[in-house]
Amino acid sequence: MSTPYPFTAIVGQDDLRLGLLLNAVSPAVGGVLVRGEKGTAKSTAVRALAALMPEVSVVPGCRFSCDPASPDPACPDGPHPEAAGVSRAARTVELPVGASEDRLVGALDIERALSEGVKAFEPGLLADAHRGILYVDEVNLLHDHLVDLLLDAAAMGASYVEREGVSVRHAARFLLVGTMNPEEGELRPQLLDRFGLTVEVAASRDTDERVEVVRRRLAYDDDPEGFAARWAEEETALRERIAAARALLPRVVLGDGVLRQIAATCAAFEVDGMRADIVMARTATALAAWAGREEVTADDVRQAALLALPHRRRRNPFDAPGLDEDKLDQTLDEAGPQENQENNDGDDDPDPGPDGGGDGGGGGGVPPQADEDRTPPQGSEGDETPSQAPGSAPDAPGRSAGAEQQPVAAAEPFRTKMLSVPGLGEGAAGRRSRARTAHGRTTGAVRPQGALTKLHLSATVQAAAPHQRSRGRSGRGLVVRRDDLRQATREGREGNLVLFVVDASGSMAARQRMSAVKGAVLSLLLDAYQRRDKVGLVTFRGKEAEVALPPTSSVDAAAARLESLPTGGRTPLSAGLLKAHDVLRVERLRDPSRRPLLVVVTDGRATGGPEPVALAGRAARLHQAEGTASVVVDCESGYVRLGLAGELARELGGTAVTLDELRADSIAGLVKDVTAAGRAA
Repeated sequence: MSTPYPFTAIVGQDDLRLGLLLNAVSPAVGGVLVRGEKGTAKSTAVRALAALMPEVSVVPGCRFSCDPASPDPACPDGPHPEAAGVSRAARTVELPVGASEDRLVGALDIERALSEGVKAFEPGLLADAHRGILYVDEVNLLHDHLVDLLLDAAAMGASYVEREGVSVRHAARFLLVGTMNPEEGELRPQLLDRFGLTVEVAASRDTDERVEVVRRRLAYDDDPEGFAARWAEEETALRERIAAARALLPRVVLGDGVLRQIAATCAAFEVDGMRADIVMARTATALAAWAGREEVTADDVRQAALLALPHRRRRNPFDAPGLDEDKLDQTLDEAGPQENQENNDGDDDPDPGPDGGGDGGGGGGVPPQADEDRTPPQGSEGDETPSQAPGSAPDAPGRSAGAEQQPVAAAEPFRTKMLSVPGLGEGAAGRRSRARTAHGRTTGAVRPQGALTKLHLSATVQAAAPHQRSRGRSGRGLVVRRDDLRQATREGREGNLVLFVVDASGSMAARQRMSAVKGAVLSLLLDAYQRRDKVGLVTFRGKEAEVALPPTSSVDAAAARLESLPTGGRTPLSAGLLKAHDVLRVERLRDPSRRPLLVVVTDGRATGGPEPVALAGRAARLHQAEGTASVVVDCESGYVRLGLAGELARELGGTAVTLDELRADSIAGLVKDVTAAGRAA
């Protein structure tokens, strides 16, 4: 087994270390979600925490880590006779993003269960993680069905394996730790709420600190055991401090005054439910124990809020995590006793960080925004010019039609109608288009290829029934063999690749019009987030098209690119469609099972170069020839309409929908599957 990197050797990252250590002191806090960019020691810190966790006492030979003092009466390996337990290190179990359901919850031998009545059960990762740490790297990329199983286990403290009426239950209480890069997509709100704390991490911009990070990492890579030995004393001291804080924790007093501050803070920030109040109370208590105090203070409450609330107050994926610290301080002052306010006036030093001397880094405050996401792309039609006044014509006198204009804000997003890809796919689980999936309604039965996961009981019985006499059946039981087993085929929903092609030319430049267009695209992005899609963004204006955002699971990154999108110039529609064709061609090679949905947002005009309309038609027919499902969002406005977007939809072999018809509450018509309605017309 390789030597882990010492926890105390991690440079900086005070929030990260504090969040992990508070869970080591009090596992009831509920775990921690670590959000941050690549290469910020997220995984290193989590794996290093295992060496600091106290040992656990287990029943000898029990595969489910039962506590000898109170063994699980429903343990599949039980009942356990009274015996002395054995101590072992707490486990850190890693859940791979691509793990199967059986690997997570365990596998039941259906053949033996049917033919012999024996519950032959092979434990999964949830059993291994009981009374330890369950670590999920890139937790935001975890498949939905695994997320559902994690939610159930975290809520009930137990795992259930059900196979056609045969069930096995075992205890599964673990510390859930997840790491993620927000650029790759956000978590489902239900799973997000299951993490007690969240911390934001970023690479230091201090030169000396970065030098020290590199120096220590190189030293560790050259001699892991020697490097760990040099930090052994600090590791021992930290381990002893955790043990002391755990011993002190039951004696920590959570007074009515600070409890009122906790409740007032959660109410002021409008978090959903009561879990935030409970987590804040447990976190504040752990902070006091970590500092060696027997009473929770207002500073503990403040630090607990910065760790426990940011991820619970987001209303949609486009909201930046974080808290308004001025509002937090005001709320604490208003809810706290007068004497506490007077005592805290001269104390600006919050709870010590993991090393006992820092301030914890402000745990969970607003993360730095990526500058590159906020910088408008440079245009190809000259320098930027001041934006035109609201209500003015795009081609007003004194203004060049090709001049680039400043980005405008998006209109308020709305709930959109359902857009889906026709046919039956086999892509990643999601909520958009019909697909063959591991979950959903049963549609048939087939012979299993490999391990049986979903038994089709009636089909299995029908396959076995004709052979009972030849197999010598004499009793009431059914004689079942491997060849009789049938796998259930199921139909559910898949996530798609939704590629937006947005017209940012001068014909779209009226501020009110472009604001409505951005609002529509933002609404579709929100819908894509809820349906577990990947999204990409292609824009065209001036003389060319560009990939503003390559296909990604991060819809908030797409929203940031959309926000900074300027307009102006000619309308190279064919260039936009050809760029989209290139993007889809590459994505088909990368992920052939994920079906694309092309959403073209334009008024249908094409200008620039020789025969722009004919070129756009040829580019559209490329998508039609490859069977790409498409929809054109018609942005044309005014009393006189040319109907060019409808012509484009017919060339694509898709359908057209106006901005008004896109709304779910519109009575203009129902948008169903993106079928070949355009072709039929």
